Amino acid sequence: MTKNPLINAVAAMLYIAIIAFIMFFGNKHTGPVDSLVGPIAAISLFTLSAAVMGYLFCYQPAQLYFDGKKKIAVDLFLKTIVIFAAITISMLILLFSGILL
Repeated sequence: MTKNPLINAVAAMLYIAIIAFIMFFGNKHTGPVDSLVGPIAAISLFTLSAAVMGYLFCYQPAQLYFDGKKKIAVDLFLKTIVIFAAITISMLILLFSGILL
């Protein structure tokens, strides 16, 4: 992705928000799925999400690491994780405080 951990973490949160939006509003239009397509779609989405998150969190640090910039790689990865954790904790605080419904 980028060498900016904030952009990487925000991109991950944006991806999650898009998937949540589609699941929330898509469920209202389709109703319950009573076929084999439901579990296939769920596992496929899980696999896609793992690949997207792996790219957002690990691609640039891995490139830096294999270029011999190990400290920069580890710092970028950890900073991205810390920023993502801060965003996640903020969302949970807003959710449990009743500010976001």
